[in-house]
Amino acid sequence: MSFSDSQFARTELLLGEDGLNRLAASRVAVFGIGGVGGFAVEALARSGVGTLDLIDSDTVALSNLNRQIIATHTTVGMYKVDAAAARVKDINPDAVVHPYRVFYTPETEGMFDFTQYDYVIDAIDTVTGKIAIVMNAQAAGVPVISSMGAGNKTDPTAFEVADLYATSVCPLARIMRRELKKRGVKRLKVVYSKEAPITPLDSHEALPEGRRQIPGSVAFVPSVAGLILAGEVIKDLART
Repeated sequence: MSFSDSQFARTELLLGEDGLNRLAASRVAVFGIGGVGGFAVEALARSGVGTLDLIDSDTVALSNLNRQIIATHTTVGMYKVDAAAARVKDINPDAVVHPYRVFYTPETEGMFDFTQYDYVIDAIDTVTGKIAIVMNAQAAGVPVISSMGAGNKTDPTAFEVADLYATSVCPLARIMRRELKKRGVKRLKVVYSKEAPITPLDSHEALPEGRRQIPGSVAFVPSVAGLILAGEVIKDLART
């Protein structure tokens, strides 16, 4: 396949025709289509990844407009996976998109066959779900990259790509290290920030069930985490 006259011509200059062919033949699952996952999907679509599975049960809310690329006044009320799927198809009409309006938990993990995927992105924020994603991906022998905490932070330059067991500062990474060590997981590629979380101001927003505090977030932090996640996936797949 030649990309010289396509929308991917500039990408081909860096990744080569073989790299773009590998991306076009790849299937990537993105769990969590929020501030982080939405930008990851954006970069995957613009890089020519051929098939995307999008997993999230939430709908777009007004409070998402400050940071989520799929959130506009037009998409408020839509399922995030549907808004993201429409955006992907508008970017690359040849892409195959599978949207799942599902909250990923150990109870719903049976809906997904991880052996179908060439790469998995974990961009959800529940520990039980993140652990299930990692365990299922590793059991299937599929590469997985996981986003650690991006909320309550304001420094986009503090993100790093590292093995989970080399992380520090991030409270979510600390929990994941403890829980995955118990389960015998030896390594996990993650994107995390060394910035200490900021204590958010009091929120007037209604708290979701089980949450004691609404995390603060800005446009320029979760977006960077999402683009770094996608960048790792794209580079790994293009040179496979």
